[in-house]
Amino acid sequence: MSSEQVKDAKLMEKAVDEFQQLRNEQRNLINNLNTLEMDLKEHKTVIDTLKTVDPDRKCFRLIGGVLCERTVRAVLPQLIENKDFIEKTITKVTEDLTKKGQQINKYKEEHNIKIRGEPVAGEQKSQQREEKKSENRNVLVSN
Repeated sequence: MSSEQVKDAKLMEKAVDEFQQLRNEQRNLINNLNTLEMDLKEHKTVIDTLKTVDPDRKCFRLIGGVLCERTVRAVLPQLIENKDFIEKTITKVTEDLTKKGQQINKYKEEHNIKIRGEPVAGEQKSQQREEKKSENRNVLVSN
């Protein structure tokens, strides 16, 4: 191997490592987004439940690992505020995820990175035609 080939191999290895780092960051964003969406669903369920009960009723809230006794009247506004914050955070993380996806695609094009199993541009059109043909065969109609 010539020194030029070794240099090219190192550059390609560095490009692949950076690409993997970008994909790991994207996976982390997706995991964070999923966690936030689960938290939002839980908050909505609790809020809907607490709206139907007496405001002076005793309830318990877990704060930092400590179970605190409160009233529904005190807890409900805090939960609504947290829900709104989670919704804003989900919007921000979704925007970050979109930007990260664009960054990954740009990096792939710049460094000519191909992913195994991903169709090449010419193959993609023929594959889509095949999928459309097979879509028609996978329909079950019941009377």
